[in-house]
Amino acid sequence: MEKKINGTHEWSVKTINFITGCSNDCICCYAESNAVRFKQTTPEEWKNEAVRTHDLNKRIPKHNGMVMFPSSHDITPKHLTESITVLGNILKAGNDVLVVSKPNLECISKISKTFTEYKEKILFRFTIGSIDSTILKYWEPNAPSFDERLACLKLCYELGYQTSVSAEPLLDKNVEALITKLSPYVTETIWIGKPNQLLLRTKMNGHGDPETIEKCHEWLSWINDPAFIKDLYEKYKANPMIRWKDSIRKDLKKLSLL
Repeated sequence: MEKKINGTHEWSVKTINFITGCSNDCICCYAESNAVRFKQTTPEEWKNEAVRTHDLNKRIPKHNGMVMFPSSHDITPKHLTESITVLGNILKAGNDVLVVSKPNLECISKISKTFTEYKEKILFRFTIGSIDSTILKYWEPNAPSFDERLACLKLCYELGYQTSVSAEPLLDKNVEALITKLSPYVTETIWIGKPNQLLLRTKMNGHGDPETIEKCHEWLSWINDPAFIKDLYEKYKANPMIRWKDSIRKDLKKLSLL
């Protein structure tokens, strides 16, 4: 049988984290819902980042494949020094690193200037699901604006780093504008995906109010529309930069497009 590959496994063989919680406080965060489910935190506590000292000081071996850092929290100014320490330890072990972030310019500026000697070992993948900062602000309340994320992407590109984008989840239908604005500064790929377990995760994260649930249903109505998925695929299927996450690939298979 073909082994099913999804989630972070599409991008890496290993994920490394050292914080519980994330100040971005995204409404449908998968990491928060998992932590709440296993009673490691509460929705109220999640945005208060807590460093796990045992993970911060853990010895990092060489892995046979890409290492993703981080995956269950972000790189934020409050713990930038510790993030640089962990990233340095991953790189010093000889690993290739996928740095994933809803990027903060202070953090990315410092990281990009600190690790110039490891430039060939780092691929930045910035999460940017919309060019509309109002939409970003609603779903990702404390994460940077579109302009700040774009500035981070441009910075890394101009400094000669490998760059890519994750539009998972895709937050609005204006995909063409998103790709047009981002692609000039992408050296590798732009990944497009849908929200996973949106209603469950949103409620688990303490956002079960009627307004938010209504917005979830509105989001699901267009992103699950077979006509939208088909049009999106037809428009970008020949673009070598575009990659489809497993959530989109499932729909493409149902539509007999893959």
